[in-house]
Amino acid sequence: MLLPKKVKYRKWQTKRVNPKKRRVETRGTTVAFGAFGLKALEIGRLKSEQLESARKVISRFIGRTGKIWIRVFPDRPYTAKAAEVGMGQGKGDPQGYCVEVLPGRVLFELDGLPPAEATEALRKAGTKLPVKTRIVSR
Repeated sequence: MLLPKKVKYRKWQTKRVNPKKRRVETRGTTVAFGAFGLKALEIGRLKSEQLESARKVISRFIGRTGKIWIRVFPDRPYTAKAAEVGMGQGKGDPQGYCVEVLPGRVLFELDGLPPAEATEALRKAGTKLPVKTRIVSR
C-alpha cells in the first residue's frame, strides 16, 4: 500500500469545496509515460487501499508484458472514530491516507499492450475506484 514515510502533521483539517465552484485539474491531465491512461472525471478522494486494489487488478491482467505507472500518491491522512462512539471528545484517530483528485487527473498509465487488452485492464481498474473514469490514449 502507498503511504508517506514521514508526515509533518498527523491530522489534517477537512478541505471543503463549494460544489458550485467546480474546479478542474490543471496538472497531470495528459498521458505522459505510457500509451493508455485512466482519467478521473469527477472530484473524489481515493484511499490507498482503493489505489492498491486497482493496481493489483491491472498487474494481474497484464502479467509481465506491460508496464504500469501510478500518477497519484496518497499523502493526505484521514481520520475516523470508532464504531458506536458518541459525538464530541475530539477528532478520531488517523486511519490511513488518501489523495484528492479533481476532474481531468490521470491516475494510471499503461504501456506495452495491445489496445484491446489495455482498455480492458483499465476498465476493470476503474470499477475499483469511487470516481467515474475514462480511458484515454496518447
